[in-house]
Formats: sequence, C-alpha cells, structure tokens
Amino acid sequence: MKTWDVIIVGGGIIGLSLSIALRKRGASVLVVDRSEAGREASYAAGGMLVDCPLETPERLRELALASARMYPEFAHELEVESRMKVDLRDNGTILLLSNEHERFAADLHKADIPQLEPALAEGRLTATAVYLKERSVDPRALTAAAVHTAKNRGVDFSSGDEVTAVHRSEGRVTGVTTVKTSFAAHKVVNCAGAWAGSIAPVPLPTRPVKGQMLCLVMPSRPLLQHVVRSPKVYLIPRSDGRLLIGATVEEAGFDKRTVPATIQRQHQAALDLMPRLRDAKILEDWAGLRPGTPDGLPILGETEVPGYYVATGHFRDGILLAPVTAQIMAQLISGETPAEDLSAFLPERFR
Repeated sequence: MKTWDVIIVGGGIIGLSLSIALRKRGASVLVVDRSEAGREASYAAGGMLVDCPLETPERLRELALASARMYPEFAHELEVESRMKVDLRDNGTILLLSNEHERFAADLHKADIPQLEPALAEGRLTATAVYLKERSVDPRALTAAAVHTAKNRGVDFSSGDEVTAVHRSEGRVTGVTTVKTSFAAHKVVNCAGAWAGSIAPVPLPTRPVKGQMLCLVMPSRPLLQHVVRSPKVYLIPRSDGRLLIGATVEEAGFDKRTVPATIQRQHQAALDLMPRLRDAKILEDWAGLRPGTPDGLPILGETEVPGYYVATGHFRDGILLAPVTAQIMAQLISGETPAEDLSAFLPERFR
C-alpha cells in the first residue's frame, strides 16, 4: 500500500497552497477532495484581499496583513509555474463607511468619487467614501493555477472521495478512511472547510455560512476600476469586463441553492450605487459555503492527536489567508517554528 508523508483533506485554495508549500520541502503529498479540487468555497469567493482594520477582527489583523504582503509573490509564482493568469489587481478599494465606522473617517484617506469612479458618482451615495490600498484576485483563476502548479510539482489527487475519519494506531495518525477506500500517511491536515467538522475523531465547531452572489457583464467597456464596498453590497471588477456583486451571509446549513428574490435585492443594491449597470446583463449567479467558527477566527495547528493538523475555518478570508496559512502550516508540519503567532487560532481553544 502506497504511503504519503502528508494527506491533505480538502482541495480548496488553503489545501492546494499548503500542498505546494509542502512539496517545496520535499514531502510527498496526497490531496483528497469530496468533489473536485477548487470547486467549493474557493470557486464561489469574491477575491477581495481585505486587510482593513475596520473590517478585520483584531486578533486576525496581523495574520491578514502578513498574507496581503505575500500576495504579489504568491500570485506571480502560481502564474509562472502554471502559465495561467490569476488577475491580481491593485487598483484599490473604495469603502463606503457604515454608521458605526463614520467616526474613523478622519483617520482614513477620503476618496474623490467623481475623479476615481465617475459612474459611481451618479448613484445614491450618502455614506463617507474612503480609499484603501487593497488588491483583489480572481479566485477561480487562482485555484485553477494552484491545481495546475500542484500537479506539476508532483502532488497526487483523489477527487470525488469524501474523507470520513482519520486513522490512528497507538495514538498516532496512520492515514484516512474515505467513502471509497483508505490512504496511508503519518500526517494528515484537515482543510475541509465547511465540512471539516464531520471528520472523526476530533470534533471541530465549523459550520457552513452561505453566501449568494451574481455576476454582470457590460456590453461595452467596463464601468468600474476599483472594488467598491458598501454596507449593503460590494462590487468587484475583473479585468475581462465581468463585475461580481455580493454577498449574503446566511445560516442555511449546506443549502447551496440561490434564491431569486435575494439575487434581485443584491442586483438592485448595485443599481442604486451605479445606475449605469442597468445596461449590464446578468451572466450567472451562485452560492458558496464559507467555513465559519464560533469566534470568527480560523483553526490552525496540531490537534491532540499527534500528526493530525487542522487548517480551516477561514470564513470570508480564505483567499486572502492562503499564502500565510500555507507558510505557517508547512513550517509547523515540518517541525519548524511558524513565522506567525498561532496562539489565537489553535484547535485546543474549543475544548
């Protein structure tokens, strides 16, 4: 029976990035995914690389900032190795402040809307607008490039194969059981996102948090260059002319169906911000399941079972936190001291 050094459960951007980081250290890696790598939360994400203190939980800010700084090199490496574009954009973000954040306006750079986004100036803007130097990326392109890179580096994949339990023998990990078969490894990493809590033997308090989105396409040139976030909706332009509108935050279990009335409300909120979007066509709509946790923070580290690690619960920040998560988890699994402090994210906090 073939044995790998590390089995990664879950082929989203977190698992894929970690598999590449581990291969760089010479480890043999198998990624086991319940469906197809990169087709769950990562595929449904918006791709805003948000590291704004107003919107990021305090205990997550240092990790978010570190990951945001890593992104240009991270994206470049994937593009070079896969020969695929990931559409990393650095045009910045226009943030329309909510009432609770208005008091911070004096400390932020005010956005000149008519100059930055003339089409946005035509809408119903009542909130203070500030400019943030943020990036965005196309998560679908990013995960596709990560899959390609992982395969090029010799990562093995088993798709359509749900892991149900982690094997143990004499207190240590020996592999995993799936609905189809079993695989052997001395180390296992649970990167299963919203499904992470269903894998025995260590209970994890992850849950699915549904997000519905839609995508528009303009008949001519793009109307928007910056990401726009408002209290009701956000708009994310892509370099190919698409415009993403999102996203809800719903406790709906594992229901991934879109609701026409919800999609219509988001569409109308976007039209209120930019009336000229009425000329755009709806290209598609979809829903994804983010992995939430009770305290809104990711779960990163080794469990009480030696050799069993967890990297999940990234909620709305999975795309942003992929490079730093890959770095620190690869370091931890390899016996090195992680570059970032993991004390706030350890699995043991939920015992």
